[in-house]
Order: sequence, then structure tokens, then C-alpha cells
Amino acid sequence: MAKTHNNLYPLIYDFENLYRAYLKARRNKRYQQEVLAFTANLEENLLQIQNELIWKTYRTGPYRFFYVHDPKTRLVAALPFKDRVVQHALCNIIEPIFESRFIYDSYACRVGKGTHAGADRVTQFLRIAQRKWERVYCLKGDIAQYFPSINHAILKAIIRKRITCPDTLWLIDEIIDSGGDGSDCPRGLPIGNLTSQLWANVYLDQLDHFVKEVLRERYYVRYMDDFVIIGGDKRHLWEVKKEIEGFLADKLDLRLNDKTGVWPISQGIDFLGYRIWPTHRLVRKSSIKRMKRKLKAFQRKFREGRISLDKINATIQSWLGHVSHANSYNLRRKLLENFVLTRGGDADEKKQRQSRG
Repeated sequence: MAKTHNNLYPLIYDFENLYRAYLKARRNKRYQQEVLAFTANLEENLLQIQNELIWKTYRTGPYRFFYVHDPKTRLVAALPFKDRVVQHALCNIIEPIFESRFIYDSYACRVGKGTHAGADRVTQFLRIAQRKWERVYCLKGDIAQYFPSINHAILKAIIRKRITCPDTLWLIDEIIDSGGDGSDCPRGLPIGNLTSQLWANVYLDQLDHFVKEVLRERYYVRYMDDFVIIGGDKRHLWEVKKEIEGFLADKLDLRLNDKTGVWPISQGIDFLGYRIWPTHRLVRKSSIKRMKRKLKAFQRKFREGRISLDKINATIQSWLGHVSHANSYNLRRKLLENFVLTRGGDADEKKQRQSRG
């Protein structure tokens, strides 16, 4: 039976833990207005959080919702800075409890993991599989509408297998319930919450152990709600898909996306922003198209004075960091060699010179 943990709550509202949580919450955001306002009365604000937690008067603040469209449209929820501090304080204490149980090949939102490590692991598995089997196939799957579909009752039951501290469970329930859909059987976690990332991994950790320990699949990699399983028997992988569908429906109240299927690896594995083969890796075509659109938009916005050079450079460097993990030298050179930024006046002057010439 898994070890359970009690008497965690005083560690959460400990002032030093709240201060560490504040430092994490402000990272890369220290000059935002609400962060500056919180910092101006830092000790007073941390003491207020501490008292609200001790007396259980804390309530999650109002969410601010907005859409992001890269790579696909998602509704993101943002909480006030105070609530982000509380969530960091909670995760500081409870995340190690769950982290110790996660399988090695779960790569989302974990220290030392991430998309590049996940892609490297898939490449490693493909090379092993090629030496082991004459033909190699991949079951590529993802969960349909994952974050909106997470069942609160099931999630709370999973959490209670490891945490038995009543006060900590009160805070966890308060945060989970603040982001539900308001139905009689509430479901859904807001994308944007720090705790949502943790709960999403905790929820599908059940699937990880089912695949590894019951189905005994060795070549399995998961990144949040996307996963791949590599094998040498196509019919076997279709059977694995059925087993996973049954487990998700019966135990987690989830279903696979209709695009889930089994393919020969000769087509490459579309995973984590790359198309992966045993011998090489290419950038996903949709990622290239998005970057081309961004570069054109950057040129237009810079010409109109609506974006800074620093922001353009940060975005380009981030993308270059991603594509550098693929065979992309010619791609990078082709995309950037004609990328020229001009201000409005510079562009007009250039046109006048060209017309005179």
C-alpha cells in the first residue's frame, strides 16, 4: 500500500515557505503592476495569506480568462498574484510526494524533463526497436479535451490515496472546486493554474502505471495528454489501444482523441513539435508555417512601431532553441536570411531611393 502523508498543513503556511512561494510566483514577472503592488507591502501581504490559511478563511480569487491561439486555440485562466503565491506554497510541499511516484518517462512539467528530453527518449526507443524487430510501429494517442474533462471526484479520490492531512485536503479542494464547470458532477481544470499542471500529471499517472505494470509496455513516453508506444507488432498495438480506451473510460472518465492510431515509423512520429525517425528529426510543418506568419507580422508591427526589437529577438531565440534539436540548419538559414526589420520612415526612404534609381 502506498505511503500516505499527514500533518502537512503547517508546512504550507509556514512564513518561510510563503516567502519562497512569493519568489517563485514573481519569477520573470517582477515588474508587472500587481506584483509591484504586492511587493510594496510584502510582509503584510504574506502575513495576511498566512492568517487566511490558518483560520481557513482563504478563498480563491476571481479568474481572468483569455484565449491563446498558438499552436491551437485554448482558453487560459489567470489568477490574481496572491492566489499564485498560495498555489506555489501548496506545491512546494506536496509536489515531491507525487513526483516520487511518477514514472521516468513522463516528461511534462517536471524538473529535468520537458519536450527535448521527451523527443530524445523517443529517438532512443526507436533505435532500440529497430535493432529488436524487423518492422516497427507506433501507437500515437492523446486524450480528447483533456483539461476540461478531468473529473473532480476521481481526481480528489486519487489525491486522497497519498495525502490524508484534512487541512491540506481542504485547501486542495478549495482550489480544485474554484475551476470547475459548475455542474452536479464537476469537471475541468483551468489551463494556467500551477496546480492544474500537477493535477494533470497526477491524474494520468494512473494510466502510466497501467501501461507499464499491467500491459507491460516498455517503450512508452507521455507528455501531458499525448503519448506514444513503440512496438514490433501492429495487431498487438491495436489491442493495447483497446485496453487503454477501456481503462480511461472505466477508471478516469476520459476518452482518446479520434486521431489516435497505429502507424509504421517510416512515416515518422509526430510528437512534441517534431517528426521523429530513428536516424533524424525534423521540425513539424505546422510549426514552420506559424513561424513564417510570425516573422511577417513582426516586420509589419516593427515598421509601425508596435513591437520592440527585444520582444522579437526573445521569440526568435526561443524558436531557434526548439528547432536546434532537429535537423534544421537549412531551415533556419532560409527563414532568417531575408528577415529584415525596417521602421516606417526607413521603408519610405528605401522606396524613394528605388523609384529614383
